[in-house]
Amino acid sequence: MIVVAAALSSTAATSSVAAASAPRPLGQLVPVPAQVVPGGSPYAITSTTPVRVAGGSAEVRRIGAYLAELLRPATGYALPVTDRPGPGGIRLELGSRDRSLGEEGYRLRSTPAALTITARAPAGLFHGVQTLRQLLPDRVEADSRQKGPWKVAGGTVTDAPRYGYRGAMLDVSRHFFSVAEVKRYIDQLALYKVNKLHLHLSDDQGWRIAIDSWPRLATYGGSTEVGGGPGGYYTKAQYREIVRYAASRYLEVVPEIDLPGHTNAALASYAELNCDGIAPPLYTGTTVGFSSLCVSKPVTYDFVDDVLREVAALTPGKYLHIGGDEAHATSHEDYVAFMAKAQAVVGKYGKTVMGWHQLTGAVPAKGAVAQYWGYDRTGAAERKQVADAAKGGTKLVLSPADRVYLDMKYTKDTPLGLSWAGLVEVRRSYDWDPGTYLEGAPPEAVLGVEAPLWTETLTNSAEIEAMAFPRLLGAAEIGWSPAAARDWETYRVRLAAQGPRLTELGIDFYRSPQADWGP
Repeated sequence: MIVVAAALSSTAATSSVAAASAPRPLGQLVPVPAQVVPGGSPYAITSTTPVRVAGGSAEVRRIGAYLAELLRPATGYALPVTDRPGPGGIRLELGSRDRSLGEEGYRLRSTPAALTITARAPAGLFHGVQTLRQLLPDRVEADSRQKGPWKVAGGTVTDAPRYGYRGAMLDVSRHFFSVAEVKRYIDQLALYKVNKLHLHLSDDQGWRIAIDSWPRLATYGGSTEVGGGPGGYYTKAQYREIVRYAASRYLEVVPEIDLPGHTNAALASYAELNCDGIAPPLYTGTTVGFSSLCVSKPVTYDFVDDVLREVAALTPGKYLHIGGDEAHATSHEDYVAFMAKAQAVVGKYGKTVMGWHQLTGAVPAKGAVAQYWGYDRTGAAERKQVADAAKGGTKLVLSPADRVYLDMKYTKDTPLGLSWAGLVEVRRSYDWDPGTYLEGAPPEAVLGVEAPLWTETLTNSAEIEAMAFPRLLGAAEIGWSPAAARDWETYRVRLAAQGPRLTELGIDFYRSPQADWGP
């Protein structure tokens, strides 16, 4: 019996080792790809593997260098990046004729001879690199040499996003986050093919970007945060660095200057922006809806023009977000008049207007985008107002607060976050469809999805990650994957498989009991 038991134990151990070294199935990805055709033997990365970018542009070579830098620490391999043609290796090829791939799609083909990623545009190659990364063992994320093998299952992944707008918002106004912290979040977003970073740059509690024509906005208005901490702001050089870094990960920065409410930091910085000419004190609380620019003063529009002009000049992306939510201290008549003028300024500087969905209570500019953040208790009239605007041509980005507000508590025992929109467990966050979510809104009006993270209770990267992960992965999949490819039961398995990778990346995520994370 002892011999038999030992033999069984040895067999089990051998089986366990084999399972551990087996390639990850091609479909075990987040977001789930559009099409997977498994088959054939795997591709193995070895000490002689090059990264080939033959005939590629400088941008393709940069993507190749990024891939090599990702893989070198854990594999210990040189992985030279070369533009010389030749057989084998990891091949990044631009110029696919498959129009279905669009600007962000890719095809990954794994054979014993080579692993090839093809795309029509550089963004597609970059997203293909993220897929390759996920198909490798989780330990590839380590910053020191790990034991191989480094195999990718044989077959083909053909993939392209459902929506062109797949965003995440970081509120840097309630608490300020350094450039390094924002870059860390950008890298995490890129792994899951998110392509927009919405930065909430101004609010009652802090102004976070330098404006040359109104310098006290940053130096005084940025000098505090919720709870009375030191706050902070980005110099123009620092903001440009965030924009540049995001672009290197194929994320577009969407800056937000919240107007005409959520403006106490500005009102405290410049007395003339107040109707009575008296600057209020700086604010470190969390109540909203009490502040408003003085809509009747000409200086208000000098301020709006100057700020939006400078922010637009710093931001190469398409959108400029002007807030517009919770302007309770502004009369409806004044709100309509103000938003008309503010939207005109955005257009003047060559940007597309974005605003929270209260923008639809005014007159949205042609081509404007309304970001819907309503939830179960949002009134029918307000929902209809947004749907009617969508029927009239206003585009929508969906951010339902009781689904993808990443600062909502998971359960009543979650130590961080808020619960005004309800408790949002992982399944609730994932199990909805943007195409049918807002009754009456044409599906074609929906540009995509964004997962906002408000930071009244969050002060550092660890706290950001505790609330964002793993729900951010669900939001990314909702934005990327075909509706027909998504269902909760298969997602919860794929989500759990991401746990070791998140741990390897140093992300202390919430281990929801709704997924089986294993030991």
